[in-house]
Amino acid sequence: MNGVEAYLAPTDLAQALTALSDEGGAIVLAGGTDVMPQGNSGRLRPARTLLNIRRVAGLDGVELGGDALRIGALVSITTLLTHPLVREHAALLADAADHFASDQIRNMATLGGNLCNASPAGDTLPPLLALDAEVELASLAKGGTVQRRWLALDGFFTGPGRTLRGANELLTAVRIPLAKKGRVARFYKAGTRPALDISTISLAFAAQREGDGRLRGVRLAIGAVAPIPLRARRTEALLEGQRLDAALAAAAAACAADEARPIDDVRATAWYRKELVRNMTQRMLGDVYDH
Repeated sequence: MNGVEAYLAPTDLAQALTALSDEGGAIVLAGGTDVMPQGNSGRLRPARTLLNIRRVAGLDGVELGGDALRIGALVSITTLLTHPLVREHAALLADAADHFASDQIRNMATLGGNLCNASPAGDTLPPLLALDAEVELASLAKGGTVQRRWLALDGFFTGPGRTLRGANELLTAVRIPLAKKGRVARFYKAGTRPALDISTISLAFAAQREGDGRLRGVRLAIGAVAPIPLRARRTEALLEGQRLDAALAAAAAACAADEARPIDDVRATAWYRKELVRNMTQRMLGDVYDH
């Protein structure tokens, strides 16, 4: 990380935001599992300050507030996997955490870091999109007070490694609306290994299943098939208000594959990724139908 002249480790959010707004910019360090490889490869933008936010108070909690589950940006992937509130109210996210890298990396990697890294293959991104998550962004207002804004995660990503987070903002929390009774959800990740690998594709499905079997609020999010993780909106519309059967599952799977916009790379060809989306969507929906 050439060009870094100062290292700061504040314990207060206002201090961290002050450092972030200093002239010369700052590289934000939380778990370091992405920052270190990017720094070694020269992919980090030059900045004068390395800003370690790991000690900032109040960013590592998981709590219920009103009608939502609030997860702090510094919550580790291990905590997502094991925390009872996450497992109860956002099991889809806990399932994704179970496929995330190794135990050592899960212990260090943070939810906020995975979101701000904005990789199209980021493991937590499709589940959070399927769960209608929002992100909290904090910045300093005039006078030095902390101001916050909430943005829907759907639309937050603008390209590989790019988001709507401003240069003077920190992502401080994620908010997930609590589901009504009857939510069904599934997560699938394809890779050379179940974990310890960047996904070839990933799928996250969530919906409310009513008493008559009809699906409402359908969400299908796909990772690693476009410059950003995407919502398969035409597929969602096809499933919305319908009762699942084999024919509908096959039609939705074909639609999802058509919505994917993958590229050829070292992990898979575009054709193979589309076939994975088709086959795994059909398998996921079939499992929802059977259970």
